[in-house]
Amino acid sequence: MLSKNRQTLFQSKGSRVTKISTARLDEMKVAGEKIVSLTAYDASFATVLDEAGVEVILVGDSLGMVLHGEDSTLKVTMEDMIYHTRQVAKGSERAMIIGDMPHKSYLDPEQALTNARRLIEEGGADVIKLERGDSSICEMIRNIVTHNIPVCAHLGLTPQSLEELGGYKVQGRDPAAAKQIKHDAIAVQESGATILVLECIPSALAANITAELQIPVIGIGAGVDCDGQVLVLYDILGISGRQPKLSKNFLEESSSIQDAVKLYVTAVKSGDFPAAEHQFS
Repeated sequence: MLSKNRQTLFQSKGSRVTKISTARLDEMKVAGEKIVSLTAYDASFATVLDEAGVEVILVGDSLGMVLHGEDSTLKVTMEDMIYHTRQVAKGSERAMIIGDMPHKSYLDPEQALTNARRLIEEGGADVIKLERGDSSICEMIRNIVTHNIPVCAHLGLTPQSLEELGGYKVQGRDPAAAKQIKHDAIAVQESGATILVLECIPSALAANITAELQIPVIGIGAGVDCDGQVLVLYDILGISGRQPKLSKNFLEESSSIQDAVKLYVTAVKSGDFPAAEHQFS
C-alpha cells in the first residue's frame, strides 16, 4: 500500500520511477534474482541507496544503536521511527521502504494496528515489520493485513527479545529450535506476511525455509541461499564501531560511500556475498 504522503511526494518530484512493490519482490524470488536491502535513517543516505539500485530500504530500530549510541534497540520509540522513516521517504523514489515497529509498540492487536497506520501514514513507509512469530504476533499480522497494510515478519535473532534469547546469539542450532523457527515461518506466511527477514540462523536452516516458503526471504547472517540480503548500512561502511561476523566493510575496497554501496549491491546480486566467513553453521 502506498500512502498518500508518498504519492504526493512522487508527484511533487515529477518522478517516473517504478517503485518496488511486494509483487515485484515475488517475481524476483521466482526468477532467482537476489533482492538487495540496506538500512537507512535519513534522506541523504536513502538517496545514495536508491541510486545504487537497492530494492528495499529498511528503516530499522537499529538506529537506537548506530545513531543514538544505545546498547540495544529497546529504547527506540514510535516517534523515533516515524521521524526517521519520514526522512528516508523524502530521499527515496524507487526502493520499497520497510519501517520497524519498535519495542512495546505492538503489545495487542489494537495497538499494533494503530501504530502500523502511523508508520504508513505519518512516516511514509510502504511495509511495516514485526518481530517473532508466535500466535499473538500472527493474530496481529492478520489484523494489520486485513486493513491493507503489508507486513514483513522477522524471525531468528529478534533484537527486541534479547533478554529472552540470552543476548546476541545464533538461533536455531538445536533441532527443537530449528523446528520452531520453521514452524513460525510458515505461520507468519499463512497469517498474511508478504516478506520474511531471517536473522542469525544456520545457513542450512535458512535455505530450507527459503525453499519452503512462497514469500521472499531476506537474510542477515542467514546464508547465501536466502532470496535476498540486508545489512546495517553503518556496518558495511565500517563506522558502527564494530564489525559483526555476518557483515563486511565494503568501504575498504571502495573510493567513496557511493561506490561501497554499489559494490555491496553487485556482491549480493552475484551471490558473492555472503561468503562462507559471513555465515553460520
